[in-house]
Amino acid sequence: MSQEAPYGRQKVVYHINSSDASLLRNALGNIHNHIKAVGRENIEIRVVIHGDGVDLLRILNLDGSLQSRITDLKNQSVGFGVCSNTLRAKQIDYKVELFDVHETDIVPSGVAELAKLQQEGYAYIKP
Repeated sequence: MSQEAPYGRQKVVYHINSSDASLLRNALGNIHNHIKAVGRENIEIRVVIHGDGVDLLRILNLDGSLQSRITDLKNQSVGFGVCSNTLRAKQIDYKVELFDVHETDIVPSGVAELAKLQQEGYAYIKP
């Protein structure tokens, strides 16, 4: 490994399933710092959100500073997956109630997505 890329290439999945807003702020900060440390060109990051974590995407509709942090991460190719099972169970219309969630962001099952990504070599991080 060189001095420019001391961590090498990484694939990481961050797991969010809590509605604690401070946890979301910390997780977004961790992701930003992670990209900065490893280098945008050396990292693939996915964020999987399910259960109570989906409620945080509602909070984003009311918080412009968090919106800009999410948008910045998406612009750096961070992928966000939102659990379809949770949306159905909580009767959430993602098009209306959640910040910047599109059909392509919906995954059938949050926990199954986490397992799939780990099988594909993504390191698991639970902030």
